[in-house]
Parts: sequence; structure tokens; C-alpha cells
Amino acid sequence: MRFHEPPAGLRRYFTSFYLVEIAGAPHDRLADHLHPEWANLRFFSGGLPLAEGTNGDRVDQAAFCATGPSSRAVRFSVGPTRMWGIGLLPLGWAMFVDRPAAELADRVVDGLAHPAFARFAPLAHGLFARGPDPEAELARISAHFTALVAASVPREDQILAVHAALIDADVASAHDLAARTGLSQRTVERVARAAFGFTPKLLLRRQRFMRSLAQYMLDPSLKWIGALDGHYHDQAQFVRDFRAFMGMTPREYAAMDKPVIGAIMRERERIAGRAVQALDSPTGGGPRGEGPVAGKRSSP
Repeated sequence: MRFHEPPAGLRRYFTSFYLVEIAGAPHDRLADHLHPEWANLRFFSGGLPLAEGTNGDRVDQAAFCATGPSSRAVRFSVGPTRMWGIGLLPLGWAMFVDRPAAELADRVVDGLAHPAFARFAPLAHGLFARGPDPEAELARISAHFTALVAASVPREDQILAVHAALIDADVASAHDLAARTGLSQRTVERVARAAFGFTPKLLLRRQRFMRSLAQYMLDPSLKWIGALDGHYHDQAQFVRDFRAFMGMTPREYAAMDKPVIGAIMRERERIAGRAVQALDSPTGGGPRGEGPVAGKRSSP
């Protein structure tokens, strides 16, 4: 896998651009679960995925699989393939997708069939047109989004303020979120649904959960109790959140293989300082908001 920093003019719209290559026999398939995350666009060449959301969405054999902002796990399986992933930060959603994020929240769809993602169809059709060439493919992605950038994003300052407050581990309630941003709770609610996909309360629950999950995934020796975020009252509250967000218990998830997402998290933490998208800065995916390091790679 290889993570790439978007061009400077695009960095604040994306978590990262990333290429994942899975090798194996044609009949081999890997199965895993996507965690709650920001919206993603995933383009495939080779084996095509089966993706299933907990709300009943099922996308099979789609060369362009799109997910809205999520608060629930998505189960997927895929065979040998090359995949480019593009993570949209909330500001990126507001810039490039002409729909309220709440309309696509917790949805997984065929990007070539859903009108919300029609602007990305030319990229899906042309990305792999000349055979495997990561540098040329990255250039096509960058050029496509550069051409789509508008002069401004409605409520841009408010989106950035909400995002900055959301990733602050000291912000624990919707009241705290409003106070930190200097916005009214009603305005925060409106901005959250439009660009982030969920209510402020659910977003904060998701942040608390993802901080805990990331800690455990990076160091399972902590056990779940040692990985809990400080805002959890007790382990029972965490187990309830785990069921709500992942559709299973922590024990069931710990026993599963995680051949794709585990490797991605470790590599993402190594080069960008954030194991999961939900913890990224509003100015990009890097540890201080500068975006991930281009071109670093691993062979998980």
C-alpha cells in the first residue's frame, strides 16, 4: 500500500489518496470491515468488491464504490485487485458533492449508478486506462479534483471550526462543541448534518469510540479496558457503543482476522500520525495538519 499527499491546493479537502494492491490466486478473497469514517471514493481494477452495510445496502461487482460518512461498519470482501481510495474530509464533501452529507450518511453505493457521485464518473472510467502506472494514476486523480475546485465553499469557516473542535479530545458534549466554535447549537447542528452527516451528539460519540478502537488496534496488549477513551464512564458503555458502531461485541471483533484494515491502520499511523480518518485534522491527514507523507509504502 502507498499513501500520497494531495497537491497543496487540495490538501484541506482530503484525508489522503491511497493505493492498495492485493495479490493472490484469482479465486482468493479477503474479508474485512471498514470502520466508521469520513466519506470515501474507491476505484478498482482487477477483482471487484462485495460491500454490505448494516442498513441493508449491498454493492457487488462495482468498479467505483462510494460510501458516505459512516457511523456503522461496512463488511467487504475482495479478490486480487488494485484500488485507489480517496478520503473526503467534511470540507471536501461540501466542495465536491452537491448533496447534504446526511442524505448519504451510512450509505454504500455504486458510484457509477448514484447521481450524487456523477462528477467522479469520468475519473472512474479513465483512471486505469493505460495499465498499472501509479504515478500517472495519481496525476489523473489530482488533475480531476483540481478542475472541480470552486472559488469557495458555503459555510467554509463554520465547517472548519466544527471539525477542529470535533477532533479535540477535551470536547465531550454538544454544548462544549458550540462553545468551542463560538456558534449557536442550532448552527452547529445544521453544519454537522450538511457537511459531516450526523448530529453533533453522534459525531462526538463516534470520535470517542474511534479514539478507543484505534488505540486497541495499534496495541492489542492494552486489552479493551486499557484502550478506553477517558470520556467513557465504564466498559459497559463502551460495549454498547461497540455494538452500535460495529454491529458486534468487542470480543467478537478481536477474534476476527483484519487482513486489510489492520495493515492500513498501522501504515497510516506510521506515516501520517493518525491511524483512522475520523481523527484527521481539518487541514489534512498529517499529525500536525500538514497531510501524509507522499510515496512512503509498505508490504503488509
